[in-house]
Amino acid sequence: MINKQEITDRFISYITIDTESDPNSETTPSTEKQWDLARKLHQELTDMGMSDVSIDENAYVMATLPSNVDHDVPVIGFISHFDSTPDFTGKNIKPQIIHDYDGGDIPLKGSDLILTPDYFESLTQYKGQTIITTDGTTLLAADDKAGITEIMTAMKIMIDNSSIKHGTIKVGFTPDEEIGRGAHKFDVEKFGADWAYTMDGSQIGELEYENFNAAGAVVTFHGKIVHPGYAKGKMINSMYIAQEFIESLPRMETPEHTEDYQGFFHLHNMKGAVEKTELQYIIRDHDRGHFEARKEVMMKLVTDLNAQYDREAVTIEIKDQYFNMREKVEPVMHIVDVAEKAMRELGIEPLIKPIRGGTDGSQLSYMGLPCPNIFAGGHNFHGPYEYVPVESMMKATEVIVKIAELVAVDANG
Repeated sequence: MINKQEITDRFISYITIDTESDPNSETTPSTEKQWDLARKLHQELTDMGMSDVSIDENAYVMATLPSNVDHDVPVIGFISHFDSTPDFTGKNIKPQIIHDYDGGDIPLKGSDLILTPDYFESLTQYKGQTIITTDGTTLLAADDKAGITEIMTAMKIMIDNSSIKHGTIKVGFTPDEEIGRGAHKFDVEKFGADWAYTMDGSQIGELEYENFNAAGAVVTFHGKIVHPGYAKGKMINSMYIAQEFIESLPRMETPEHTEDYQGFFHLHNMKGAVEKTELQYIIRDHDRGHFEARKEVMMKLVTDLNAQYDREAVTIEIKDQYFNMREKVEPVMHIVDVAEKAMRELGIEPLIKPIRGGTDGSQLSYMGLPCPNIFAGGHNFHGPYEYVPVESMMKATEVIVKIAELVAVDANG
């Protein structure tokens, strides 16, 4: 049903368009080049015969596949983002296609890097398959152009095969997910689905309806600069105050020491001088109570340091970013159940686990569109070791089609 070469070619046509987003931009999309892929998708949806194809002033792309059954069926949607992360360059991606992978090391030929199963154990499960990698100089952008590939391929399959019965299907492609803004200007009412799925997970089988509660914190430390030769009793070095703050947070509650449901504080950026130092943190926890407690810990540290220095030596700004979608999905768990059933009917073992991150779906769920996350197939996102098995993209495409079929069948009793 799915042409392997066709899905490979479609994926490569998307990843070779640079769509890196920019957290320092205030526009939507945050980079002009995201329009290149948005317009391409808009045209492809039109050409394949989708209905109500639109692209708005912020580059959000939406389209409809009309129902082909004569009974009422819930309207479902599938969503992916077309930006790629600013964590690593996505310019001039040169993919490597490894046919019939032998299970060994894969040299990334544009660099001296090697993708090896000794370090990336996930590779071992894809022996004999076709794997697309980077050449070591860029990321691959399978996050989330694999998801786009799967949605587009599934729509074409259902358009070309009228024997596949389905209700109305909505598709949506968003900018700026990688910088936390993918759902900010998503028009849920216009989209018009009862629920949706983001195709934005990793390895085959992933099915997720829990994610972190998330906040960002900017902590600023204020010192006093005087000539170091005459500094005794006068200079206050803001970098040393920042060091006190860093060392006061629990050292083992950081990303490199946590897993599963464990939350963390993550210092991801810092810049400093004697006069002023700034630390940028992200705060993550699946449990809402623990999440709020983490923010309080940081606030108390600020209060304590200010008391210690008898002045406003430290200021902090904390902004919530998104919340755990579990609260919104659990009341409608049938939407997770149908995805799990689809996978099992296709011989895929579901891997139901919490997301140690967030997706557009986490925000959309709080905007009235419950939105679990399904695997797109890629691994090692946001860096040069990223790869995706073509067979995983094919299976994800089959899952989309099967969900559409099951929803139509269930609605018919």
